[in-house]
Amino acid sequence: MTTTAAPDTTEAPAAPAAPPARRTRRRGERGPLGAALLHGGLVAASLVAVAPVAWLCYLSLGPGKEDYLHPGEILGKLSFSNYGFVLAHTGFFDWFESTMIVALGTTLIGVFVAATTGYAVSRMRFPGYKPLMWVLLLTQAFPIAILIVPMYEIFSDLGLIDTYWALIVINCTTAVPYSAWLLKGYFDTIPFEIDEAGRVDGLSPFGAFFRLILPLARPGLAVAAFYNFITAVGEVAFATTFLLDDSKYTFAVGLQTFVSEHDAQWNYMAATAVLIAIPVSVFFYLVQRNLVTGLTAGGTKG
Repeated sequence: MTTTAAPDTTEAPAAPAAPPARRTRRRGERGPLGAALLHGGLVAASLVAVAPVAWLCYLSLGPGKEDYLHPGEILGKLSFSNYGFVLAHTGFFDWFESTMIVALGTTLIGVFVAATTGYAVSRMRFPGYKPLMWVLLLTQAFPIAILIVPMYEIFSDLGLIDTYWALIVINCTTAVPYSAWLLKGYFDTIPFEIDEAGRVDGLSPFGAFFRLILPLARPGLAVAAFYNFITAVGEVAFATTFLLDDSKYTFAVGLQTFVSEHDAQWNYMAATAVLIAIPVSVFFYLVQRNLVTGLTAGGTKG
């Protein structure tokens, strides 16, 4: 008689679970502490940048000219009366018109001169092409104070005193050297083969420049345009000296009318400063898509 063994129903002990795989940090990836420090630094830098603007906007809402001495009291009497006074009882719109004429004129002429100069030095080899850029840079070493008198005499002989052309030309002498260096570096990143292809198709050097190179250099042109624009808007010394008619004052000169020898209307000045920032912000918005690309592309030659 045979017997069969009963099957063993005891379960084998389960194998220990494998420990979770440790995540390997990729090269260049920041750890939690590094990321926290980075974001904390960015937040602090943002606060430093925004705080003066926010404080100016806050002071502009104080109706009294001495409210800046007691900023805590402004919260109880916030008012837009300063803005109403500036828009209705000052030459703000004349200042705006003059500033736009000077700023846009400086931007158009300055960017054109800087672009042609930068392109010529980047693509062409003519006698003195290297010293040319250093001479442009050297012009920035002269203090404005020593230039005002001789330039006043020159513009007086030309009959340009109290004209917008005087400011446009002077602002271009300030903005063009930097813009030319910027655009020269950007043109260096554009392959020379594009120019050669244009000439094979029958384009002249100027035709290749306007039809092929300028569209590719749009980010660099945007940076140069913004620099020319804010240079013209913020220029004070020459505008104060060369503009005699108060209807031709720019914003920089108009702001000075709120400060006299015995009085200072800081509330109106703060409101005007906030209003001045609007056209600059609009111009920045129009070119901001190309600003980052234009600022970084000229740093290395591709």
